Amino acid sequence: MLRYFEIHPVNPQLRLVTQVVEIVREGGVIVYPTDSSYALACHIGDKSAVERIRDIRQLDEKHNMTLVCRDLSEIAVYAQVSNSAYRLLRATTPGPYTFLLDATREVPRRLQHPKRKTIGIRVPEHEITQSILATLGEPMISTTLHMPGDELPLTEPDEIKTRLRHKVDAIVDSGYCAPEITTVVDLSGPVPVVVRRGRGDTAMFE
Repeated sequence: MLRYFEIHPVNPQLRLVTQVVEIVREGGVIVYPTDSSYALACHIGDKSAVERIRDIRQLDEKHNMTLVCRDLSEIAVYAQVSNSAYRLLRATTPGPYTFLLDATREVPRRLQHPKRKTIGIRVPEHEITQSILATLGEPMISTTLHMPGDELPLTEPDEIKTRLRHKVDAIVDSGYCAPEITTVVDLSGPVPVVVRRGRGDTAMFE
């Protein structure tokens, strides 16, 4: 049964955040707000939950999932970060960016890009996201809530509830969330490569 949580975007109620985290730990799929748009997420170790997200978005195995981390120390556990990449990450996180980095052995192979062995890494600047990650104590697997055939990601909690009430286990309502995508930067090579332009400024990478 769908659980619906109205959580304050600036001062998240810990009691409600804890309930959301329990749903993630139990294998649930959640909708939650970020600093760019609403997104889908689940526990990093739950294969069936990841497949449910792929089914909702109609994504194939080649689509890179994103690892949502709390801070730089968590990134270092799951991705290989060079000194130059670390400086860029330190200057731009938290923020509306997704970084492609070489995955470490801590990342399940099924979550890596099948050929390049990379993983998308993200540190959102949103109080609710940060509170969920801090309470969970580890990253989540995530992807933007951009439904098949739609031009833009979903922005309104009421519409999300109507369209996904039978597909997800929890929706975190923090009000309207802009339909913006993240800027994607590939940091796995010798120089940064801007793969997709979104909300985040790309000047530092060019």
